[in-house]
Amino acid sequence: MTELKGNCLTTGMSIMPHIDAQRALETALSVDIPFWPQLPRKGFLEDAYVQMSEKMPGIKMNPEEKTIKFDLDSFNEELFQFVENWEQNNLDYFRISKKYSPLYHRFLEQDLSAYPAIRGQVIGPISFGMKITDTVDAPAIYDPEVRNVLFEFIALKFKAQYRDLKEKNPNAFVWIDEPGLEIVFMAFSGYTSETALKDYRSFLKKLPGPKGVHLCGNPDWSFLLGLELDILSVDALLRGHILTRYTESLRQFLNRGGIISWGITPTSSQEVRDANLDSLINQLEELWNYLAQHGIEKKFLLSRSWLAPARCCLVDRDGGKTVDKSFQMLKEISNRLRDKYSLF
Repeated sequence: MTELKGNCLTTGMSIMPHIDAQRALETALSVDIPFWPQLPRKGFLEDAYVQMSEKMPGIKMNPEEKTIKFDLDSFNEELFQFVENWEQNNLDYFRISKKYSPLYHRFLEQDLSAYPAIRGQVIGPISFGMKITDTVDAPAIYDPEVRNVLFEFIALKFKAQYRDLKEKNPNAFVWIDEPGLEIVFMAFSGYTSETALKDYRSFLKKLPGPKGVHLCGNPDWSFLLGLELDILSVDALLRGHILTRYTESLRQFLNRGGIISWGITPTSSQEVRDANLDSLINQLEELWNYLAQHGIEKKFLLSRSWLAPARCCLVDRDGGKTVDKSFQMLKEISNRLRDKYSLF
């Protein structure tokens, strides 16, 4: 497991509503553990799924209609080039290009050495495979051959990003955005949780450095807590009371050295207007007190905790003002908690 410190350090979700790239970058760099922003409102190629699709065999994009599809014939035609670069471990081939993310490259141009850690992100294989469908709208992940390539492909994208970040900060890591993970626990899914567990365990073994998963939904938390993960990022504002009921799984995860990133500050305009810092801190402390009452000592828990906004938010069209306020609130909450508990 990772040796990264907790102590209520701040980070955040990468998908941001900003149009102004410089402002988004400044916000991302203002937290303890900065990250490179993804700005889907700025352009089609800034979408997280589009960025992940670069060099994936079989992908057909329509920028005018803002759609991504999977084509099996194209997949078979393009597979050789993928396999050739995979076998050569040519990470440059799988690196995010400036065309797909100028901000990724601007982030890497910064002096990131003084931060306690820095973070990257990839869309996870389950979410990507569920989202990208073929010509008859079947998720790509349902095809076993395509699924095997998909997991390998995203592992290579992860490795390429980790290599870049590690050159900028020794405590670099990449987490996996899995917003679609909860779908596998629904009865109608054609990709079962049993298969997903087997695939994910194999996938994680391929990844270098600290490994984290972020999601805002409500999966079977024991599924994630039982994986060989170093970081789990959750929407504690909405889901914290559910997560904390998995007390034994949480205890085992933390004892292995895991970190929980508690998403606590709201990101929509109405929620931010109504937010009260004392109430948000109280909500966090109620979660932590519950765990303390069930045998997870609070000081230890704080040493394995980060703080973040609760979720990504693209609903408000205010150019990112609401999300910037959420990050400001986040830093104030972190400062108060660090002062209260002498977290240095």
